[in-house]
Parts: sequence; C-alpha cells; structure tokens
Amino acid sequence: MSFTRKLLIITAVISLLIGLLIYTTGFKVVHPFIWYMLLFFVFVTAFTFFITKKGYEEDEGNFQLYYFGSMAFRVIMCLAVVFLYVIFVDERHLQFAFNFFALYFIFTGFEIYCILTNLRPISKKQL
Repeated sequence: MSFTRKLLIITAVISLLIGLLIYTTGFKVVHPFIWYMLLFFVFVTAFTFFITKKGYEEDEGNFQLYYFGSMAFRVIMCLAVVFLYVIFVDERHLQFAFNFFALYFIFTGFEIYCILTNLRPISKKQL
C-alpha cells in the first residue's frame, strides 16, 4: 500500500475520532482549531516523507542527512505554530498544546512506521 493511501486512511480515522469527540463532548476536550491542526500535520507529514524518500532514492549513503533534516523541519514548523498561537491567542493554551502534541506524536509515529516498512526489504537484501 502506498504512503499516500496510508496517510489518507489514518487521516480519515483521526477525523472520525475527532468528529466523535466533538459530537459527544463539544469543544471541552477538542480545541476549535483541531481541523487546522490536522490539516497542518497532513501536509507536514507528506512533505517530510517525500523529502526523505527523494533523498534516499538519490543518495542512499546520505539517508540519515535527509531524514534528520526533515525531522528538524518538522520540529521547527511545530514550534513556530505553537509559538504563534501562544503569542496571538489568549485562551485555551493547554487544550491547544494537548491536542497539537497528540497529533504530533500520532503523525510522527506514522511517518516512522512508513519509513521503516519501506526500508526493511532493502536492509534484508544486504544481509
């Protein structure tokens, strides 16, 4: 299964869970900006995965450089979003942080899983 298809599936599952949480609890658990956060993480995850994949295809020896570069990009973008939220919005900081970092860990774990499953057949060839 391709990365794009997996990304769409995980996004759909998370969207259903968010919709269910909003339906049952309103915005007591979920921040009103959750849909923007979800969209942000979909784009950042897709971008960092394709940078890593392109780097691996062009130069297998420097895979770590591309991988850590994409992770640094992800961290900087996330810190910028949190910083801008704290500066410009005066309410629900803790709720925003919990929702944001829950999505951060879900999408980071998803990306690591996809990278490992793509590299596993290649590493088995070398043994």
